[in-house]
Amino acid sequence: MSATELRRKIADRTACVAVIGCGYVGLPLAVAFARAGFPVVALDPDEKRIAQLRKGSSYIRDVGDEELAGPVVDGRLKPTTDYDSLREADVIFVAVQTPFDRAKQPDLRYIVKAAEGISTRLRRGQLVILESTTYPGTTDEVMKPILERSGLRAGQDFFLAFSPERIDPGNKTYRINNTAKVVGGVDPESTDLAVAILDQITDGHVHPVSSARVAELTKLLENTFRSVNIALVNELAMLCDRMDLDVWEVIDAAATKPYGFMPFYPGPGVGGQCIPVDPYYLAWKAREFDFHTKFIELAAETNLSMPFFTVGRIRKLLDDGGKPLRGARVLTLGAAFKRDIDDARYSPAVRVMEILSDQGADLQYHDPYVPSVQLEVPLFADGRGQTLHSVALEDETLRRADCVVILVAHSGIDYGRVVRFAPRVFDAVNATRGLPRNEHVERL
Repeated sequence: MSATELRRKIADRTACVAVIGCGYVGLPLAVAFARAGFPVVALDPDEKRIAQLRKGSSYIRDVGDEELAGPVVDGRLKPTTDYDSLREADVIFVAVQTPFDRAKQPDLRYIVKAAEGISTRLRRGQLVILESTTYPGTTDEVMKPILERSGLRAGQDFFLAFSPERIDPGNKTYRINNTAKVVGGVDPESTDLAVAILDQITDGHVHPVSSARVAELTKLLENTFRSVNIALVNELAMLCDRMDLDVWEVIDAAATKPYGFMPFYPGPGVGGQCIPVDPYYLAWKAREFDFHTKFIELAAETNLSMPFFTVGRIRKLLDDGGKPLRGARVLTLGAAFKRDIDDARYSPAVRVMEILSDQGADLQYHDPYVPSVQLEVPLFADGRGQTLHSVALEDETLRRADCVVILVAHSGIDYGRVVRFAPRVFDAVNATRGLPRNEHVERL
């Protein structure tokens, strides 16, 4: 199949789209293409996920059952664990996770596995687009050589591009269709074809760049920008604690300036797949060029320290009431990495829970979206852990706690009731904003 033929199939929406990785990025992408009229293959190695998708049932809060069921029932979206299904695809998206290891170095095993799965089934004219967040050079230095083991050449026999995902879990305003996409291919034809396919689901908001490397660094810049600014206000929160000032009041006052300021807010740390990970991907790659991203690494270090600072504040609050942390009944509210979602990956709330447990607290937690969490206790221990299950948020549970710690500001929780029944409250995320000031409530 030629580039011209692929472009025609994209335009008339007969091109078969495959998505490898049906998580928080891949499933919304697969559903968007299916609802736009494309035949879609949703490929994931997790058999439980695929079984659920085949029933038209979604495990991602951003994808409703009603969005998923229609395309599955009419056959436009075919969930599968079989890599051989890629043979029928014209466009293949790779949307797998890219974590880091314990040394904070990139872990590309899922990208490599996906690329190897594609390589043995690659045919002429196919377009492969990597969506997974990664360091500059991954598309050219990792994906391309593996795909070319097929004997086909990128830019000649098949097409290859990078387009960073821009999925914000829980965001009801900005979705795939109204969020601009950045695209960079290994050659101009690959870029043009990637723009053509993404134009079909993004209302024409596709921004082409000169290379895959530019697109890869664009994503890291977006998330590092957030990491650095969050670190700034986290450090300010530590300073305000020493100066006995309200950091939330300071930020609100600064936010009245209509230009030159963008409010960011402190908290117990940063979480999710991107912000805690991406600065390390960038710093790791920079060392290849004898360049040390001191500013970026310092921001990451500051954010990593926040769970420990948060526990220190909790300990002080308990100590002031004559109760040591060891043996204290602590109820934490929230385990997800941000409000109103069920994703606990790299969650700072979980990290705070681990530290509390490691330091001897009698720990319980409540989260309406996360039914259980796995804690590493002792902290950072290999292969050991403790499973906690979310408890019901009853009045008596609040009363019995020596301290209730608000780590995630889920909107469905009545914080007025929390303040009314809990003997002590530490609010790490300003969830009690707007409630009358109370001596037994302390904010970060």
